[in-house]
Amino acid sequence: MEHDVEVAPVNLAARVDDALAVQALAFGLTEDEIGIRRHIVLRHLLCPGAHALGATTPEGRLVGFVYGMPNDRTHWWSTVVEPYLRGNGCDDWLDDSFVITELHVHPAYQGRGIGRSLITTITDGASQPRSILSAIDVESPARGLYRALGYEDLARQVLFPSAPKPYAVMGAPLPLMRGA
Repeated sequence: MEHDVEVAPVNLAARVDDALAVQALAFGLTEDEIGIRRHIVLRHLLCPGAHALGATTPEGRLVGFVYGMPNDRTHWWSTVVEPYLRGNGCDDWLDDSFVITELHVHPAYQGRGIGRSLITTITDGASQPRSILSAIDVESPARGLYRALGYEDLARQVLFPSAPKPYAVMGAPLPLMRGA
């Protein structure tokens, strides 16, 4: 990882606007979407076991972040993905898993190992035996990273309400694989 960027716990509630600015650039969000996501992030951070890491420059600029929590089948995300996972015989992944809720790195800082450091560090601290996440269902650097860490597709072409593109749900045993 880039030696001048530190990955460490971050008070995401206090830095939610900085984090969403990174997500907006990395993900192409509109101002309206940023406003909606702000409320979602702040609500997620109140969930039991939720925690966040930030990737920060020496000047204190947040250039990446990840947050997640133990999965709960009653959460909205789980209720959307459950039928897709059940259809593939793997809805048991919703139990005893740590879900990566968001992981984003500023485009100017991508390709430097920051995303890898964020996701491996947060999952290394999880007490669950496995991790799940969703990613846009296209071949992308993010999906390549997840595969390199041991994530495999559990369901594809998952449709979230209001999301313009289908997602893939991926799962991996913990700890994540370390490799090239």
